[in-house]
Amino acid sequence: MLKLAIIGRPNVGKSTLFNRLVGKSVAIVDATPGVTRDRKEGNARLGPLSFVVVDTAGLEQAETGTLQAQMMDQTVIAMEEAELLMLVIDGRAGLHPLDEHFALAVRKTGKPVVLVVNKCEGKLRAGIQEAYQLGLGDPVPVSAEHGDGMADLHDALVAAAEKAGLDLEGEAQTPSGDTLQLAIAGRPNVGKSTLFNRLLKEERSIASPVAGTTRDAIYADWEYDGKPVRLVDTAGLRRRAKREGKLELKSVEDSYRAIQYANVVILVVEGTDPLNKVDLQLASHILEEGRGLVIAVNKWDVVEDKEKTRGDLKAQLQYSLAQGAGLPVVMISALNGTKIHDAMQACFAVLERWNKRISTAKLNKWLNEATQRHEPPLSKGRRIKIRYMTQVKARPPTFVLFSSSHIADLPESYLRYLIGGLRETFDLDGVPIRMLMRKEENPFDKD
Repeated sequence: MLKLAIIGRPNVGKSTLFNRLVGKSVAIVDATPGVTRDRKEGNARLGPLSFVVVDTAGLEQAETGTLQAQMMDQTVIAMEEAELLMLVIDGRAGLHPLDEHFALAVRKTGKPVVLVVNKCEGKLRAGIQEAYQLGLGDPVPVSAEHGDGMADLHDALVAAAEKAGLDLEGEAQTPSGDTLQLAIAGRPNVGKSTLFNRLLKEERSIASPVAGTTRDAIYADWEYDGKPVRLVDTAGLRRRAKREGKLELKSVEDSYRAIQYANVVILVVEGTDPLNKVDLQLASHILEEGRGLVIAVNKWDVVEDKEKTRGDLKAQLQYSLAQGAGLPVVMISALNGTKIHDAMQACFAVLERWNKRISTAKLNKWLNEATQRHEPPLSKGRRIKIRYMTQVKARPPTFVLFSSSHIADLPESYLRYLIGGLRETFDLDGVPIRMLMRKEENPFDKD
């Protein structure tokens, strides 16, 4: 499918236009220049046209080795991979010297370019006439924020594609039901982007020792061992009291949204400081959202007392995290690539459990044995009798207990006993188990 990269200096509305084309707020938008750092891809539709669109960081001059230089590298890669380029300038501000720099950069690629003048809502802006000075043909006035000018943009894209012999008519690809939706989450600077890049075998996401480098959730379609994966790198999450400014709040929302739509989440924790309060809260949130969970203990190569750390991890999971017992824990080094494949195999094993369905016959045989070993407690002088159970859904496994008596009075401790038994008997480690309770109506009990 044809790939289009959106190029331009900071704060001209590239991310707003990206969101408009993909039909949802995927890229973080803010008036602060330089919000977008990594390149971000999405499936776009504009009328009957379907294509992949790439949001990029605003190109600026930068010293080698700096974060800004890495941002520039990501934009250059996007330009190299795209078949069609879209240069965006600010119609309110008019032509800027940096716009001429970017016009020269896109012209050097030899690829077709569509020149877009954004922020042209309401009336014509001075920037439209000035845009002709860039020598890139007729500018297309739009308002990405309000959706104005999209028909003209459609016509300009078609003309540019036809002139270059490109096909814009292919159907957009969306992840199939067989695709593993895998999110990488964790605190800032624990190695999430390094793991993301290691798995993809390319510098797809900027990895930096500076905490908070990743702001948007970065998506990449990928294959592992012939199996389709949609991989997501998320912004680091830290304690609520330490979050600063609306940019970080938007990044946090983006990360939680990525977790919400994942099948499985790799929670990356640091080997030298594993499972602190933030890690445990995040793990609990992932399970409450009904997502499968694999814990990757990163930087394991620099952990000194490995046996003690293993023991502490096991104890913390068992005593500090609901449904934490049996969670898969993989000791990795994202930087060196150690045990990366073990982590992926654990993710696919969790996905299989997350999709698992258990027959009603097997469930009730197990339930009979479980209630005989440990009977349900009394409620109002009468023992609660669980008549039968069934699985009502997978993704995650969800079960219903039926009783004609006071099922609502079944204590949390007994539910934990049943959930633990289900997990052990039917191999459901790494996935949340939801247990619902229903009271059967007695047909002979008339008002």
